[in-house]
Amino acid sequence: MEFSEVVRRRRMVRNYDPDRPVPAEIRERILENGLRAPSGGFSQGWAFLTLEGEDRDRYWRIAAEGADEKYVGWLTGLRRAPLLILAFAHKDAYLDRYAESDKGWTDRSESHWTAPYWFVDTGMAVLLMLQTVVDEGLGACFFGPRAEKVGELYEEFGVPAGYDLIGLLSVGYRAPDKRSPSLKRGRRSTAEVVHRGHWDRHDV
Repeated sequence: MEFSEVVRRRRMVRNYDPDRPVPAEIRERILENGLRAPSGGFSQGWAFLTLEGEDRDRYWRIAAEGADEKYVGWLTGLRRAPLLILAFAHKDAYLDRYAESDKGWTDRSESHWTAPYWFVDTGMAVLLMLQTVVDEGLGACFFGPRAEKVGELYEEFGVPAGYDLIGLLSVGYRAPDKRSPSLKRGRRSTAEVVHRGHWDRHDV
């Protein structure tokens, strides 16, 4: 698929064919392409937890418990996805990397950072995975569990301290689903969001 088509076709898919598992070779391409994302100092401060079969069911037993009624419809479709990929950012990998001699921030202070790149870089890895999913002819949705469930999920799956869950991907073969009502807001144009040379200049 042409790259521009991948970009145009990328959307959040919330319903899947439960009878079509993600082939192992596609799963691995999704993960491997995610690892091609850039990272500050080549720190690569990310980690990913894949859940399939019974492990996926264990996730939903925790994450879907007590869900708000207004989300039940979405959850029904998301739970059909045969593959979940949980994405974690590892801040210490960045603080340690930039305390090395070629960087020199030996105090490991977060004040040196204009933004928390451990989150930024993990997000870029997730986007590469989303694009790979489209290129492979599958669908995916990036979302997060309710905050009060995160501790229980860490305990269930043995996630060590120091890894921050930024969200997860549901992945599978697409089934018909409803478009998000949020799309009614419309996509903002470059004329609205791009500033050229000065903040109040928008013309090309």
